[in-house]
Amino acid sequence: MPQIKSNIKSMEKDAARRAANSRVKSSVHTAIRRTTEAIAAGDADAVKKAFSKASSVIDSAARKGVLHKNTAARKKSRLAAKVNSAGK
Repeated sequence: MPQIKSNIKSMEKDAARRAANSRVKSSVHTAIRRTTEAIAAGDADAVKKAFSKASSVIDSAARKGVLHKNTAARKKSRLAAKVNSAGK
């Protein structure tokens, strides 16, 4: 544990940021999982809604800086490929 006041404050801020980022990442993982579950279920309407929600959540994470923009693009691309292949 740091003894210097500014380092103590830094640790507190780091913990708060880590918690916030963790919540955003968790919502990304959940949205992706719900989309893949909808694909497995075979419900086209649910897949469309879930993919739309997942894309929104991924974009939001990229805007907040939690995910790098290329990482977000890769996740969306792979999810879109799954959605499109399921529709065939």
